[in-house]
Amino acid sequence: MHDLDIVILAAGKGTRMRSQLPKVLHTLAGKPMVEHVLATASGLNPSRTHVVIGHGADQLRDALAEYDVSFALQEEQKGTGHAVAQAQPQLGSGIVLVLYGDVPLIRRDTLADLLAKVDEQHMGLLTVTLEDPSGYGRIVRDAEGHAVAIVEQKDANEEQLAINECNTGIMAMTSAQLKRWLPQLSAENAQGEYYLTDVIAMAASEGVKVATAQPHNATEVEGVNNRSQMARLERAYQQQTAETLMAQGVA
Repeated sequence: MHDLDIVILAAGKGTRMRSQLPKVLHTLAGKPMVEHVLATASGLNPSRTHVVIGHGADQLRDALAEYDVSFALQEEQKGTGHAVAQAQPQLGSGIVLVLYGDVPLIRRDTLADLLAKVDEQHMGLLTVTLEDPSGYGRIVRDAEGHAVAIVEQKDANEEQLAINECNTGIMAMTSAQLKRWLPQLSAENAQGEYYLTDVIAMAASEGVKVATAQPHNATEVEGVNNRSQMARLERAYQQQTAETLMAQGVA
């Protein structure tokens, strides 16, 4: 039996949604975004599921009361690395998968592909190739094609800005790897935050290979920051549902 912890990051405020509701509780097809993520996560049969909460913590606890999840509180939003660190004391000794409560269309088979790549010598990173990569962290690979770093847009040089393989933020690693790397994260960057993405360079420096997988399409890994993005994902969701039904022979 595999031991799998899934950590869903759901602490963000989502100021651009212009609403008092925590961002991940905004609905897509009548269901809060974070519940779409939980439904997909449960299809992977995790041993434990953790939701990192912060802004609107009580609303999230209430909304997810029916789910078999544990909560970890991130009182100050100091970045993705800091968020995962809040859940770390509750983690088992197997594999840890990090997901986002505002990336609702991620597919179970995409995540299963990623998890299959993880062992003591490999961590897994989900990347996506975009025609317009602006705003995303770029995947830097060495001469052998191994991913060795993620460079944020504002820190990228001209050569790196031309890269169109981007970071989705979704990653998986062993609990032991995570325990080694989290304490080494530093907030010495433009945002003053602890980025989980910095573990990529740590893995590379330790000789742990970064194995990558890609989603079926870019919509799967699209996050929601404002209402127009939400409307676009709503349309994509309806289309996806229609295609699934047609494939099952429902007229």
